[in-house]
Amino acid sequence: MPKVGIRDVAKLAGVSTGTVSRVLNDHPSVTGELRVRVRGIIEQLGYMPDPSARSMRGKVSRLIGIVIPDLTNPFFSELVQSAEQAAARHGYNIIVMTSFDQAAKEADRIGQLASRKVDGIILVPSNDFHTLKPPKGLPIVIVDRLLPGYSGIAADHRSGVRLGVEHLVKLGHRRIGFISGPKDSVPANDRLKGYIDAMELISEGKQNAAPLIAEAAFDYESGRSAGNYLLARARHERPTAIFASSDQQAIGCMRAAHDLGIPIPAALSIVGFDGIPLASMTIPRLTTVKQPIQDIAAAAVAVLLSKQGAPELGKPLLLPCAISEGETTSSPQPD
Repeated sequence: MPKVGIRDVAKLAGVSTGTVSRVLNDHPSVTGELRVRVRGIIEQLGYMPDPSARSMRGKVSRLIGIVIPDLTNPFFSELVQSAEQAAARHGYNIIVMTSFDQAAKEADRIGQLASRKVDGIILVPSNDFHTLKPPKGLPIVIVDRLLPGYSGIAADHRSGVRLGVEHLVKLGHRRIGFISGPKDSVPANDRLKGYIDAMELISEGKQNAAPLIAEAAFDYESGRSAGNYLLARARHERPTAIFASSDQQAIGCMRAAHDLGIPIPAALSIVGFDGIPLASMTIPRLTTVKQPIQDIAAAAVAVLLSKQGAPELGKPLLLPCAISEGETTSSPQPD
């Protein structure tokens, strides 16, 4: 079958191609009755506008690009899904690309999206610190990993960790271990600061929490290794609770405790961070500090589409986290 064009729609509707274009772009000058009639003919003929042709004519593409470091990370997957839902509410679609956490690939992905005439980009930067050089006139909103010298939208990681540690303190824990994230990660460093803040408050400067800190990547196996490191010590020296910088780490730590015969939460309390769906599927169900992923995505889309003011330079929009109580925390047992 020959390809249906905008002229075919205009001819059958008895209107100009300009009117069809205004209907497609929801222009307010088109009356309701005419809009319904043209839309009906578009559906009848199966006409699909060519996004690239519309972009060439200077029209909006109704496309938003998203560049993330790793599609296999459940946090980024949920961020993409939330952004897609937010974009759809405004009549936009998304294109997702992965940088594999490399600055060179990230720059390439931004260039590819620019060539596709996207109307803006949501970017989770790579941990490989660099200077962004976005194409002129292309809006970019940075989320989650806030680069020095830029602004953007993220969860309040530092306050979120304080919230989780305070939850453990209220249960009576004092020996609280911490699984940090990679040193080159901005969110990981903010979470570490939150842990140090909370521990300084409860120790009043008398106790150095450093021996109870294990650095790890944000994945399951790294969390398992870090859990083994923190728990492989005498009972009166090992932590009675562990805060992990990601839910994947926390689940790995739960496995380490299981392998060592340490029951959760009777002998060890564990709290994760992120609030990914998998956290509610563990046995016992993981207590976690939940990031406002849907709110972050919605705010990023709103900024790109000028529905919301962009954060000022050096003043990022930090959204509050909330604790989601599961079954992995309880009061500590006496030594």
